[in-house]
Amino acid sequence: MLRRAKISVIGAGNIGGECARSIAMKELGDVVLLDIPNKDKPELHMPKGKALDLACCGPVENFDAKITGTFDYKDIEGSDVIIVTAGVPRKPGQSRDDLVQINAGIVKNVAENIKKYAPNAIVIVVSNPLDAMVYVMWKVTGFPAHRVMGQAGALDVARYKTFLAMELGVSVEDIQGLLLGGHGDDMVPLPRLTSVNGIPVSDLLPAEVIQKCVDRAKVGGGEIVKLMGTSAWYAPSAGTIEMVEAIVRDKKRVIASAVYCENEFGVAKANGGKGLFVGVPAVLGAKGVERIISFKMNDVEQKFMDESISHVKDLIGATIKLFPDLA
Repeated sequence: MLRRAKISVIGAGNIGGECARSIAMKELGDVVLLDIPNKDKPELHMPKGKALDLACCGPVENFDAKITGTFDYKDIEGSDVIIVTAGVPRKPGQSRDDLVQINAGIVKNVAENIKKYAPNAIVIVVSNPLDAMVYVMWKVTGFPAHRVMGQAGALDVARYKTFLAMELGVSVEDIQGLLLGGHGDDMVPLPRLTSVNGIPVSDLLPAEVIQKCVDRAKVGGGEIVKLMGTSAWYAPSAGTIEMVEAIVRDKKRVIASAVYCENEFGVAKANGGKGLFVGVPAVLGAKGVERIISFKMNDVEQKFMDESISHVKDLIGATIKLFPDLA
């Protein structure tokens, strides 16, 4: 008898809840939805309530999955994949970097519990600031780099494709594109490698319109925060589930992800000989990050990539300053 994958979601807020729903509906595995008790309302059990509500969708949506809501980290034992969304979401006026002090401590605690209860899991970090939080997860768990990654590129690319499709009046399914580097304002777009069903986007749109789509993708998260007063959750969870599906079904998908790079894309050279977690195209399969797809960038692209790497380096430095044991 085949064993279902066990997928734990740590952080049962908007993104975590949407991830749990997608996992169940796609029948990727059984779900554990974990969060911490509400100090102001100790009588409530939000993850258990969300799990029960989601389970009742099964007869309507025709999916079969065991869904567990819990406060207890022991319930993540035996997890194949763990999604970490825990942390404080962005509010209007905040950058992702503003969240370092709060979220680094939260992710550090989560990582300690993952190391204790699920030492063989593959971990996908969604918490912001993403590039620093993946580093914290990697350092605290001590897991090999191929089992720790961050969801950023899948979301950034999705936004980029969406804005291009809006301008072109075509289906998003026919747009191929790629973004590299840190998550957010310092991401590195590659219009040179963007196409519509194989047709270079530069043949279809003026350079200034392409740049407008690039700029909007860079601040896409901030645009949503201004509109809603909190961070996005539908698209971030969709990007995360794309990664989860590639792993549990061993699909060998090439997905832009925050993974540990050294010589690839000049990361070590730009970071004093050391590796960093940055967004690059990676082959995701049953072993986690199975390969990084590297290619030659032109001088302008490499310049932007070096600048992005420099910002990630500074972000890691700020995190280590707050938590010296992460050095």
